[in-house]
Amino acid sequence: MRIFHAILMTLALLFAAPVALAQGAFGSGAPHIAARLVAESAAPEPGKGTTIAFAMTPEAGWHGYWENPGDAGLGMSVEWTLPKGVSVGALRYPVPETLLISGLMNHVYEGPYGLLANLTVAPDVARGTRLPVRVKAQWLACTDKVCVPESGEMALDLVAGEGQASAADRARFDAWRTHLPRPLGSMATYAIADGKLRLSVPFPADAQARDVHLFPLAEGLTRYAAPQSVARDGDRLLIETDAGEGGKGGNVQAVLRTGDHVGFLLTAQPGAVAASSGGGQAGAILAALGGALLGGLLLNIMPCVFPILGLKVMKLAKAGGDERVVRREALAYTAGVIMTCLALGGALLALRAAGTAAGWAFQLQDPRIILGLLLLVTLIAFNLAGLFDFRAIGGGDQLAGKGGLVGSFWTGALVAFVATPCTGPFMAAAMGAALLLPLAAALAVFAGLGLGLALPFLLLAYLPALRRRLPKPGAWMGRLQKTLAIPMFLTALGLAWLLGQQRGVSGMTIGLGAALTLALLLWWLGMRQRAGRGGGLVTALLGVGLLVGAVFTLPTQAPAAVASADHIAFDAAKLASLRAANKPVFLYFTADWCLTCKANEAAAIDRAETRARFEQGGVTVMVGDWTNADPAITRFLEAQGRSGVPLYLWYAPGREARILPQLLSVATLTDLVR
Repeated sequence: MRIFHAILMTLALLFAAPVALAQGAFGSGAPHIAARLVAESAAPEPGKGTTIAFAMTPEAGWHGYWENPGDAGLGMSVEWTLPKGVSVGALRYPVPETLLISGLMNHVYEGPYGLLANLTVAPDVARGTRLPVRVKAQWLACTDKVCVPESGEMALDLVAGEGQASAADRARFDAWRTHLPRPLGSMATYAIADGKLRLSVPFPADAQARDVHLFPLAEGLTRYAAPQSVARDGDRLLIETDAGEGGKGGNVQAVLRTGDHVGFLLTAQPGAVAASSGGGQAGAILAALGGALLGGLLLNIMPCVFPILGLKVMKLAKAGGDERVVRREALAYTAGVIMTCLALGGALLALRAAGTAAGWAFQLQDPRIILGLLLLVTLIAFNLAGLFDFRAIGGGDQLAGKGGLVGSFWTGALVAFVATPCTGPFMAAAMGAALLLPLAAALAVFAGLGLGLALPFLLLAYLPALRRRLPKPGAWMGRLQKTLAIPMFLTALGLAWLLGQQRGVSGMTIGLGAALTLALLLWWLGMRQRAGRGGGLVTALLGVGLLVGAVFTLPTQAPAAVASADHIAFDAAKLASLRAANKPVFLYFTADWCLTCKANEAAAIDRAETRARFEQGGVTVMVGDWTNADPAITRFLEAQGRSGVPLYLWYAPGREARILPQLLSVATLTDLVR
């Protein structure tokens, strides 16, 4: 039946794309999924044994299949030839991915993966006995256009011994084990009625779960391509989808994905499935929306946001009592903020839907964006300092009219764009939750962030009593405007430093050189303005040319990371190895554009007393640097229910991760080591 499905899929894809050609068959040409048989220990101990694995490495664009491949495909089949006293258990598959092609759901692996099996050596096998292991394996390799059956004959030459294994082999197998589904300790319950399968899975309310999907092990339980709705209801997950045909009833097994290559092996028994209380997902949406609103409100005090907000407040003070104009101005500003938050959130969701590992503030991982922000912030700073008059910044001298509204809109857009790296301490959980919610609810959370960010200005515009408390226009406004230039210059300096972290000294030099050239252009423009002459268009064109030229001269590679004796770089396999050895680990994720991250490092992490306590307790400090895009870090963050940094995790020996507060102190860290 599976071969029939695979043939049908291949034919359908060939008709849909006539240029596609078959790419081989058993025994012909190099395989598109390379397979190697490896052992954790080459000297398995009698009475115990070792773990062996098929290390599968698909070519780019190719994928292999899970043991239940879905609507099409084939898992791996094996035929063992084993010496006396040796047995091999069933293959253990990692948590798969979903791939929908032409309406057919495939349960696949699109990157390197390992299929594990336990090899057991009988107790009566003498040490030093040669143990030749041979296997014939068959598997299916596919793209979205064609499927090719492949095979291989592989061998292991083991010798019965003490079971020793190298640290590298332990780490490699530990990494594969982290992707295996973990047994769910409690029994799930399912019911089938009116063509629908409803499944209730015991799952703690505070446990992280994202990108949830049910993979049945047996055929006929579900219709694989049907949408799966997931809702949280207290300490359980409720899953509903179309029931399949041909289910045999009784207890069934399935893998429940709860993160990137993370999941549980569950057993479900027939029974009544109570309806949701209705507060699960609704409560999650309200909590995420509230967190986003509060987080956006607090962002107004950040150094890159407050000067622009202060400038807008001064415009209100000048506006007098024209309520209509003031409110139009505020609405335009709010629209700019919310639309930019929605655009960034929508782009993030689209990137993730396309399979790209991206998180919140992803735009700040691009040095070209940083360079553009550096020049923009430099322009704003010199405008605030009085070097030139640029009416578009701050909404124009008059609040009425098209120019003022346009200026306010783009001021709001700028505020939202540069505020994203500061969201971490206020709304990490809200942003992480947004990525788990339905599309409409997720976009509502991003809009809530924008509303919170624009709220102070809205309140001033719509509450005349608050505006009356503003100081009367006067000379103080000019002095305040020049004072507000100081944090903007500091922001520009920080962006230049960040550019250096992303692209080295050369990148920083290019950024500072471009900023200096822009300053000279603005000085020239200011002189012409004071003489009653123009020059704005020429300056704008030259500024754009300056940005384009600087972008093209930026180095394309990030500087090499500098090794540190105080910490090691994040590595999932190394983390698994340390935990398997019962070593305490402090793991934190940071980025050079994350102000909160840098503050925590200076105030708590990089302190002598913290380092001394960690060294005393044998704590390994592991750092995930997210300054530049790193898919491995993004996937790990997602598995923890986070979409950005900072994130601080404490792994006590033999225990699961404990998430630490996002604002740290020395005492918080030193108290971890008893």
